[in-house]
Amino acid sequence: MDLIRSIERVGALVSPRNIVVVGASDRPGSWPATVWKTVHEQGFKSPIYAVNPNRDSIGDKPCYRTFDALPEKPDHVVMLTPAPAIPDALAEAAKAGARSATVFAAGYGEDGGPEGKALAVRLRQVIADTGIAVQGPNCTGNIIGFNGLCTLVDHRKLVVGPGPVALIGQSGGVLLYANHILQDRGIQPGALISSGNEIDMSCADYIAYMADEPRIQVIFCYLESVKDVGAFKAACARARDAGKPVILFKIGSSEEGREAASTHTGALAGSAEAFDAVMEDYGVVRIDSLDDAIEAIEIAVHLGVPIGPRVGALSLSGAYRGILVDGAAGSGLTFPKLAPDVEGRLAALLSTGSSAGNPADGGFTVLTSVDKYVECVDILCDDPNLDVLILQAELPRETGMAAHWEERFQRIHDLVARRGKKLAFISMFSRMFTDYSREVRAALPKVAFVQETRKSVAAFAALAKWSERARAAKPVAAASSGKSSTKPPAIVADLKARLAKGGTLTLNENDAKAVIGTYGIGVPRETVVKDADSAAAAADKIGYPVVLKALSDKLTHKSDAGGVLIGLADAAAVRAGVETIKANVKRYGFNEPLDGFLVCEQVSGGTELVFGAQRDPEVGPVVMAGAGGILLELMKDVAFAPVPLSPTEAGAKIEGLRTAKLLKGYRGAAAHDIDALGDALSATARLAQDLGDALESIDINPIVSRPGKKPVALDAVIVLRGKE
Repeated sequence: MDLIRSIERVGALVSPRNIVVVGASDRPGSWPATVWKTVHEQGFKSPIYAVNPNRDSIGDKPCYRTFDALPEKPDHVVMLTPAPAIPDALAEAAKAGARSATVFAAGYGEDGGPEGKALAVRLRQVIADTGIAVQGPNCTGNIIGFNGLCTLVDHRKLVVGPGPVALIGQSGGVLLYANHILQDRGIQPGALISSGNEIDMSCADYIAYMADEPRIQVIFCYLESVKDVGAFKAACARARDAGKPVILFKIGSSEEGREAASTHTGALAGSAEAFDAVMEDYGVVRIDSLDDAIEAIEIAVHLGVPIGPRVGALSLSGAYRGILVDGAAGSGLTFPKLAPDVEGRLAALLSTGSSAGNPADGGFTVLTSVDKYVECVDILCDDPNLDVLILQAELPRETGMAAHWEERFQRIHDLVARRGKKLAFISMFSRMFTDYSREVRAALPKVAFVQETRKSVAAFAALAKWSERARAAKPVAAASSGKSSTKPPAIVADLKARLAKGGTLTLNENDAKAVIGTYGIGVPRETVVKDADSAAAAADKIGYPVVLKALSDKLTHKSDAGGVLIGLADAAAVRAGVETIKANVKRYGFNEPLDGFLVCEQVSGGTELVFGAQRDPEVGPVVMAGAGGILLELMKDVAFAPVPLSPTEAGAKIEGLRTAKLLKGYRGAAAHDIDALGDALSATARLAQDLGDALESIDINPIVSRPGKKPVALDAVIVLRGKE
């Protein structure tokens, strides 16, 4: 992605020298009439023209039949004509001098129909031939509050003006509602850009532009799919480096895709997990609901970033104290012990005015006295262990509704603004704002008013995580290209050669272990055999007990088919085991001939893990580590990470698992070598990187860790896919 070129093209869209509405009309209720009216109402200072070959005027404004008839060259064209007419009209506009266009019409293959797809090809060709920057098609227009540009299709009353939030997304409807909800909360969005089908410019382009826009503090993005993962990474990282969180709500997890996956890793690597693994280091704050997004925007706008995870809270209710503590559990937010001097000063304040030495009376006095309440907040501001103060309170809905709270809000606001402390008021429930609420809120810009515990905690936790990663992030220019710096082993080149004609290649366990062994991942001693006698001979050589397995590239879940026998203690048991496996897999319904049998050294004890890698269709390769064996499906204790992955980063992922308690020596047991596990997981990521586009999935399950010994992969499956 050429970020500079991308930013220039978006600049032509959002800061045009003039606007030309193509297909303008005054027919009541129509989109052309709505846009024609809207574009004149919001203070756009440069010329606005109408082009319609069938009209000489729109209301009291002149209408021009061609671009050549305009008083000046067109700059930004708003295309409100039917889809089939747009490619030719766009070409004419570009020839006349237009630099950018917004295309509202749908009909470019959204339904998969051949006519729409052909029309999309024509439109792309016009864009390629002319270089014109195109928003859409199938979008709802823009609001750029800084210059009064508004081409948005919205029949409700619009308030357009400068503001700190950019709303960007692939659904105009979501952005329209977000725009109104934020305004209800007293936050004015400064920009709204609906990207539509993204035949040309995408969300990545708009994010990159807003990263450089000094009047924007935070970017909200609604996303259904990523058009270009590299461009999206670069744009979000640019925003991160500018100190602007990209708060993202994404849909599109594919349950069907997980169910169809042929390996454990594929079944667990849903698009949400893969997206997070790849994107969270690039400045993306992915939230789980649109309500969470509003709270995160509220915090980012009024408190700014970074946000720390250490919270001090003051509650009016003992019940709410428990609600808040429960809500924060497991979120990453903490309630640290107060600094000794702060704790002592608070204790002295709470004892003031108590009756018969009852601290509860003193606490009640502090909460009901405006002066003492503010003094309590002032004392908390002195605690270096607290990043954020959260006070239970809500905006009054009308004057006199809550005695003295307007005074408290103002004094606390002025206090924390002077002290440089981040503070939020939190309500027990979500509430609608009134005109009076908004009036009170407008006078308090340096504090946040968040609503309801769960979503507020989620928003604080997400921004705290973003802040931690932003501090540790490499600048965009130093980011990895994603290409391996070393030459892949010859075995990888051989595999890619086998895929030259396309199709899918699944490696059986023995072949898969040969590949991972090349990358330094330990495997047990084992031998491929064809019959019972050779199996017994191999077992005699390896030493008893042994494991006997069916071997086939078409039987990926051998245990389910009865294709794995463990603890075979002598040659007779091995010979009998060959016949047992044959009968088991046939009973299972597997009628393909087996490639043979695998006689393996039996590795006993230890902790089973699973390592793997999966090519996500949207964001590319990700690696996975988790609890292995039967615990994989039972616990789903897994972590995902992007490729490449250093041994140190891999070790950190493993330490983040719940299973890490066992690995570190649970209840006096010997600790495992997490560094060695990190090396093995990093090697899995390196293999995924070297396989590149050929990777479908890698599944190493289980890989066994034992104290004082190198991890050993007991089973492995690799699925590769050639180019179609």
